[in-house]
Amino acid sequence: MKKIERALISTYDKTNLSDLVNTLGKWDVEILSTGGTAKHLRDAEIKIVDVSDYTGFPEMLEGRVKTLHPRIHGGLLAQWDNETHVDQASAHGIKPIDMVICNLYPFEATIAKPDVTLMDAIENIDIGGPTMIRAAAKNYHHVSVLTDPTQYADIISELNNNDGCISDERRLELAKSAFLHTAHYDSAISNYLINLDSNKEFEDFLTLNYEKADSLRYGENPHQDAAFYRTETKPSPCAAWAKQLNGPALSYNNILDLDAALEIVKDFDTPTCAIIKHNNPCGLASAENLQDAFTNALDCDRTSAFGSIVGLNRKVTIQTANTIRDAAKSGVKIEAIIAPSYTEKALTALSRVENRRILETGSLSDVGPIMQMRHINGGVLVQEQDAHNIDKSDLNVVTKREPTEQELQSLLFAWKACKHVKSNCILLAQGTHTVGIGAGQMSRVDAAIIAVRKAGEKANDSVLASDAFFPFPDGVEIAGDAGIKAIIQPGGSVNDESVIKTADKYGMSMVFTGIRHFRH
Repeated sequence: MKKIERALISTYDKTNLSDLVNTLGKWDVEILSTGGTAKHLRDAEIKIVDVSDYTGFPEMLEGRVKTLHPRIHGGLLAQWDNETHVDQASAHGIKPIDMVICNLYPFEATIAKPDVTLMDAIENIDIGGPTMIRAAAKNYHHVSVLTDPTQYADIISELNNNDGCISDERRLELAKSAFLHTAHYDSAISNYLINLDSNKEFEDFLTLNYEKADSLRYGENPHQDAAFYRTETKPSPCAAWAKQLNGPALSYNNILDLDAALEIVKDFDTPTCAIIKHNNPCGLASAENLQDAFTNALDCDRTSAFGSIVGLNRKVTIQTANTIRDAAKSGVKIEAIIAPSYTEKALTALSRVENRRILETGSLSDVGPIMQMRHINGGVLVQEQDAHNIDKSDLNVVTKREPTEQELQSLLFAWKACKHVKSNCILLAQGTHTVGIGAGQMSRVDAAIIAVRKAGEKANDSVLASDAFFPFPDGVEIAGDAGIKAIIQPGGSVNDESVIKTADKYGMSMVFTGIRHFRH
């Protein structure tokens, strides 16, 4: 156990600070403090010693230099069971500092502001705070370091139960938290500065910062433990930062599917609905209004939509809510809904199902490019988001028959839709809604068979999108036999010529995009 006799306090967040300092006063702990913290404590009628009086050196450079002094850091770093350290400290008037209470300038909150300047960010980089925290944490055998107001209650209890002492085990735990705190802080600064350089996308070192948002009941399966981490500040409208308005806690699989649903509908400008099952859309549609988009998406595959997640890219009105409720009454179970917002009537109507999770993201207008990461054992893969879209001018017609204007519009919709489906993907569409989706197959011909089977009679006169080229004509033959009238695909196979001839044989039009949309 270590008796606390002197504490150094310098905090930005002063939540519950007075409670802790009053407890320290109860045990006759001398308090050293600086600047705004010193004023806060004096206003609370707590006796303190200014750091400048203790060091004999004034605060200077507009507060940039306050605690950077040998009497401070000697007091933090000295090993008081080492005679050499004790003799040197005594010779220079250095006294032990047994506790540091410090949290840092809000750098991440500063850079999250839309109008933040580089100089604003620079001025909110704390120097003295991290230096004190690291020094105290390094010397945890002799110093307790607190970096979060949530730690205060436990420390108050321990001080009161142990005559003003802190245990060895507690000091080690506090040191671990302190180093996590400074590591997170430094990485936030480095990531911000790195991202100022738009010419370099991938740095030599990748530092990731995530904060635990929730403990989950389990992972993908009940025998797997799991937790949910997210960025400390909201990067853009996303499922990770959506506000839950109704329903029980989210599961691991809920979060994955909600993210997939939202990222799909964000890609479309017109009212759009995505219905997700096992991280793939089983229906996707754009329409003049949200309720028609939902109905058309649902009609793609009502069987698979049981237990699904619904993503919408417009405010949900009572009309859309009633359409969703009608579907539920017909036997379609909807686990969760995510949308920018809801009218009061719509939310009330949808919330009548108590276990239906309802999430609100806010406006989807502020959506920018993001980097995507996939973890593998021992590494992380990073890539820019597949945000490549095309228009009519990008298409190369390779068959004898050219697509009609109506077919072109449907092909462009299908092409954008298929990039959100796991590969190998074959997607059939009529107008701007899917009618059959073959997802995640090892062979493209199997994906075509599934898409046609799911579409049934709707395959006739539909259009087909393939996320990668056809390696053989067999997939096109399946499309032709089903009555599909137009195909969009990247092209680039060694068998392109025979694939095109097969399309001509069936009187289909085919266009090449020159790019693919693999999604593993």
